[in-house]
Amino acid sequence: MKSGKSSSGSSGGGNAPPGNAKKGKAETRGLVMEEAQICCGCRFPLLVAVLQLLLGIAIAVVAFLMVAISSSLLARETPHWAGIIMCVVSLVGFILFCITRVPDERATVQFITKLLYFLFCTIGLVISVLVIAFQSYHYNLTNSLTCKEKGEDCVCNLDPEDPIARTFTYSGVTDCSAVVSTLPMYNLLQIVLNLAQAIVCLVGAFMIWKHRYQVFFAGLQKGSPSDQQCQKV
Repeated sequence: MKSGKSSSGSSGGGNAPPGNAKKGKAETRGLVMEEAQICCGCRFPLLVAVLQLLLGIAIAVVAFLMVAISSSLLARETPHWAGIIMCVVSLVGFILFCITRVPDERATVQFITKLLYFLFCTIGLVISVLVIAFQSYHYNLTNSLTCKEKGEDCVCNLDPEDPIARTFTYSGVTDCSAVVSTLPMYNLLQIVLNLAQAIVCLVGAFMIWKHRYQVFFAGLQKGSPSDQQCQKV
């Protein structure tokens, strides 16, 4: 009888309580979700900020190459300002990436940086659309010009047979082929670069909005049921 009691007691003590098993599964699930969120934070906004920086530099470089053709080109024809603004937006994205994420956005610096990045991405989207509109107009315009050289200037007009047609003078251009062929190519390149920039800014603004209102990680709930360890706000 004694041996039976001792054997039954030892067998009963070896079984783990069901509550501890559920608790262990819940903790494992919470750690997995936390690791997934950390991994997501490593990808965003780093990739978006890098793309914004590269595209901003490319837009500025192409704009300065356009200025090298003729110094009389207007600012809307050479959107170097758009590239510089995009570089500033990317720097805010890098700052946001370096800030340690805090659940429920309890950190003031984190919240302000996310808000600034969202606003800058929206402004960058609007600027890119404006540049696309300007460059599309100038692309069609330069393709319709008829130019001839006058000293160190290149004088172009839309209709050489019309005496009152609008005339465009590009100073410092000794070869009008730069205005007729090279300048439209730069305009087309600006359209492509700013279209890509608009898409990247749209993705950045959407991801900030999505993290805030759909899948923003709020941390572990202490004292909550074991089956619900994570919440989304």
